[in-house]
Amino acid sequence: MTLRMKSHILRLILFLFTSMISAQQNQAKWLDLELSNYEYPYPVKYIKLNHQEQELNMAYMDIKPSNYNGKNVVLFHGKNFNGAYWKTTIETLTENGFRVIVPDQIGFGKSSKPLHYQYTFQQLAMNSKSILDSLKIETTAILGHSMGGMVATRFALMYPEITEKLILENPIGLEDWKLKVPYKPVEWWYQNELKKDYEAIRTYQLNSYYDGKWKPEYDEWVNLLAGWTLNSNYKTIAWNAALTYDMIFTQPVLYEFGELSMPTLLIIGTRDRTALGKPLVSEEIRKTMGLYQKLGKTTQKAIPNSKLVEIPDTGHLPHIERFQQFIEPLLEFLKD
Repeated sequence: MTLRMKSHILRLILFLFTSMISAQQNQAKWLDLELSNYEYPYPVKYIKLNHQEQELNMAYMDIKPSNYNGKNVVLFHGKNFNGAYWKTTIETLTENGFRVIVPDQIGFGKSSKPLHYQYTFQQLAMNSKSILDSLKIETTAILGHSMGGMVATRFALMYPEITEKLILENPIGLEDWKLKVPYKPVEWWYQNELKKDYEAIRTYQLNSYYDGKWKPEYDEWVNLLAGWTLNSNYKTIAWNAALTYDMIFTQPVLYEFGELSMPTLLIIGTRDRTALGKPLVSEEIRKTMGLYQKLGKTTQKAIPNSKLVEIPDTGHLPHIERFQQFIEPLLEFLKD
């Protein structure tokens, strides 16, 4: 056998092996727009919202334990997620007596995906309060992750009388990207979303969230997004995603951190480098964006009556990647 033939065979074996691994990892299945064929960890309920000349369904989970301690916690999901990824957090909080309410924001998860909607953090906060009003919950702790941190901040600013405590887990919006990144219209974000598939979504999460270190339990959060790309109506998902990117980019909350009046806990994975618009700037500017080991400290100084817990060698999802380091300070803060 010639050296050339051996080289060809080795390349073929490598290709087949890589294809097999990729096929094993890509377990995404077709999902409908409101995830009716995906089961959440707890029963899902809905409220009707009549907003902007349309009727919308907003999904949420409400888990009240038998050992209810009279305290409530609302969990706000991030942009690339839905309420299901709070499963282990819900389990531990309810074991400790907390009632947990987990909304899917409009445009996300099992909630409606409108063809037109003026997305603002004020609107998302109002939608969330509608759930609490329907449940007759008058006070609660509010916990927000990623984009949910921006929603949680706006909620706390609008409804300080309801928000007993505020917890921000690797929130985005700790810096104003408009100062560094050129503005792009909604159509630009939309075209980016249309290009997504399983491999693109997994590669982004692998590099951005987990520092190149993958675990099998991360697959579910890729498959949920990738399953939508298999739907012939994926354009609706992509359009809503583009609208929410525009909301995040144009509606910073950091300038109002000083107005927060409730006890606040920041839980920050310091390896996180999440920032919108990195592909639109030079490498030099890119290096200054999403530096959570600095942003956490700066934000803690800006928020009165706040505490910072840093989790080293942890990326954008402490409650997924380092659950114990996340849940222990959270429980301590909630029980104070």
